[in-house]
Amino acid sequence: MTKTDPSPHQRRGSVSRVTKETAIEITLTLDGTGSTEIDTGLPFFDHMLDQLGRHAAFDLKVAAQGDIRVDAHHTVEDVGIALGETFAAALGSKRGVRRFASNVVPLDEAAVEIVLDLSGRPFLHYEVEFPGEKILGDPPFDPQLAEEFWRAFAMSADITLHVVLRRGKNTHHIVEATFKGVARALRDAIRIEGERLPTTKGQL
Repeated sequence: MTKTDPSPHQRRGSVSRVTKETAIEITLTLDGTGSTEIDTGLPFFDHMLDQLGRHAAFDLKVAAQGDIRVDAHHTVEDVGIALGETFAAALGSKRGVRRFASNVVPLDEAAVEIVLDLSGRPFLHYEVEFPGEKILGDPPFDPQLAEEFWRAFAMSADITLHVVLRRGKNTHHIVEATFKGVARALRDAIRIEGERLPTTKGQL
């Protein structure tokens, strides 16, 4: 499949993903205003996806139905897959993008380092240890699912993503700092800086 050249005002994508476990609809505009409409049936996950859209300045709509009565794993992972596919479709050929980005984002006592490359080579390094408790809500959110989300997203988006916890004690703060950090890194990496493809290989 040939990827089209991105236009700063037309980088949009949409994906519909339906399995026996989940039904997901996502639309994404990369050059947006941070407007979000999120409904996954998991309140804390909705909050994290809202943070992702707002801090990346994406216009993001996610509607997901899943077997959360069994477990939230399928919903979280499949949203990651679908969002990664949508991101890749919206990004297009990557011509002119900045490509690399990194940051350290704090949230109170927590600080998370993000290193990101729109490499075309999917890879996740996830070095985060949580205190152990689930995040309260209805239903509660297992923080281990954050890793499953980022792995699914990175693999489907064809990006290289490193997530490293510098410090932190509060599970909510750690997860939220991660979503905000990746959001800001994506915002930087997709920025159009010229017309050339940022690689010596001829393709990303």
